[in-house]
Amino acid sequence: MVTDADPIVNDQARPAFDPTARELAKSILDFLQRYVGDRATAEDLLQETLIRMDRGLASFEGRSSLKTWAFSIASRVAADYLRHPDRRATLVDLDAADEVADPTLDAGARLVIGEMNDCIRKTIDSLPDSYRTALILHDLEGMTADQVAEIAECSLATAKVRIHRARQRLKQALASGCTFYRDDESVLRCDRKHG
Repeated sequence: MVTDADPIVNDQARPAFDPTARELAKSILDFLQRYVGDRATAEDLLQETLIRMDRGLASFEGRSSLKTWAFSIASRVAADYLRHPDRRATLVDLDAADEVADPTLDAGARLVIGEMNDCIRKTIDSLPDSYRTALILHDLEGMTADQVAEIAECSLATAKVRIHRARQRLKQALASGCTFYRDDESVLRCDRKHG
């Protein structure tokens, strides 16, 4: 039995797990859902991430923020999951349209947004793991290039290159795979190119 007087646990030397987990769980879950494309799978991966965080918190040295450390763990958990040949990521809507649906949009506008999100989602899904991670963390999660570098365990220069190349590939793939145009009402639309 561990008591407050036992030297085995030094609560002042490391952050408490429960508050840390509560604070980061929602943002980690959102990241995992964008990464693997399925809420139930993301919830399972969140549990694995939290378990690894709990196990590693005692050895956390504070060389990075708790957030980047936690996202680094989540990124590895998701990448490990997707390495299995039967698993393929499908990103969820980039702007989480289902969660923050604009009630002022009519069904046609929501369909257009859905088509564009689907096109972009499929393109991001085709990116190499390192590029997908960098793009999701930087452009969707709003992290800095420094944070992406810490999470991806690479240099800042490498993180910037990955973000840049991911954006280039996304732009090229969208240009070659989608036709963008404005309809009669000047609404931007997207159609997948066939063939």
